[in-house]
Amino acid sequence: MLHIFHSTDVKHILVRFAVTRVCFSADIISTVEFNYSGELLATGDKGGRVVIFQHEQESKNRPHLRGEYNVYSTFQSHEPEFDYLKSLEIEEKINKIRWLPQQNAAHFLLSTNDKTIKLWKISERDKRAEGYNLKDEDGRVRDPFRITSLRVPVLMPMDLMVEASPRRIFANAHTYHINSISVNSDHETYLSADDLRINLWHLEITDRSFNIVDIKPANMEELTEVITAAECHPHQCNVFVYSSSKGTIRLCDMREAALCDRHSKFFEEPEDPSSRSFFSEIISSISDVKFSHSGRYMMTRDYLSVKVWDLNMENRPVETYQVHEYLRSKLCSLYENDCIFDKFECCWNGSDSAIMTGSYNNFFRMFDRNTRRDITLEASRESSKPRATLKPRKVSTGGKRKKDEISVDSLDFNKKILHTAWHPKDNVIAVAATNNLYIFQDKIN
Repeated sequence: MLHIFHSTDVKHILVRFAVTRVCFSADIISTVEFNYSGELLATGDKGGRVVIFQHEQESKNRPHLRGEYNVYSTFQSHEPEFDYLKSLEIEEKINKIRWLPQQNAAHFLLSTNDKTIKLWKISERDKRAEGYNLKDEDGRVRDPFRITSLRVPVLMPMDLMVEASPRRIFANAHTYHINSISVNSDHETYLSADDLRINLWHLEITDRSFNIVDIKPANMEELTEVITAAECHPHQCNVFVYSSSKGTIRLCDMREAALCDRHSKFFEEPEDPSSRSFFSEIISSISDVKFSHSGRYMMTRDYLSVKVWDLNMENRPVETYQVHEYLRSKLCSLYENDCIFDKFECCWNGSDSAIMTGSYNNFFRMFDRNTRRDITLEASRESSKPRATLKPRKVSTGGKRKKDEISVDSLDFNKKILHTAWHPKDNVIAVAATNNLYIFQDKIN
């Protein structure tokens, strides 16, 4: 059941990055991502910080909780920079975070701002070496002439320390702003995409990358579309997709050619001419594309809807879910306040049976693909009380409004949920609402 998510302990369910009620721009969460096991959850913000939360083990004293997410590590991933050649300020905002599959005791993740991608190693240290020959315990160098015997250093226990260290920096490969990074299924390469190009990187090589897609025209006045998102196939390391601002998706196979300007498959839903308007091209722009875990389907999010595509059928989606169709009559005002350009993300649950995406007024939508049922839930302080069950919310589009409904004219467009993540195995979701992070889990009877 999709409507039985409730909050865990309020102390940890609502992570506030601002001390006061004022929402500072640097504290706004810009990306949310679970790692492959779901044990760790990473968030990035506009201030260039990465905060990692760890799933605590189930407590015998509180069996009703499956475990909470507590702060595990915090570090500054990116700093503001200035491109003196182009007189362009490069902000520190974290655009994307992607985890690498865990190979040893340490964890690795990729984080990127508009221009630079960094590979971070997150490791634990609970022992320290003592008994050095050439330096004292306080770190001062000893006089070698006073050393009369050799000591064997020993490891002594210490308080647990979580260290985040940059292992690779991938820079100077993108002229335009990076909007996507995706780790390949071979776990050795990854791709990065900006508005006009997609590059393929090897995780061990920082000084060069291979350009695999380039849609930049010779004359920029002829530019008609830009790349909005890109992702690698979860099982086939030679396949990837990228979406465009025209509402199209291209699937490419790197075995066919080194430069994948010619796609293998082209996914596009024919537009109904009778419904075309001034806003049609804007609202058809795809803001996110995600492969299903099985690799059979992919999901795309445009401004008003979520669509599920079968990779074997290019002419139309197999499923279409309306996220906030009631906003169609408000497109003019949404255009004036620039909300129509908001880029909402979408995500699958672990079994690909349900999907989730965000909306306005801190609402987020969940769709069950098997029953075709959908629900609207709200991430708010009222819903973050311990063991509080989230109540479905409904939006009234006109006429007489019921008691539990909210009028479409009362929606707060400054409160928006752009970034969501679903635990890869359990029914645990993370929802970023401005500078607040909410974590909900399914109800345990």
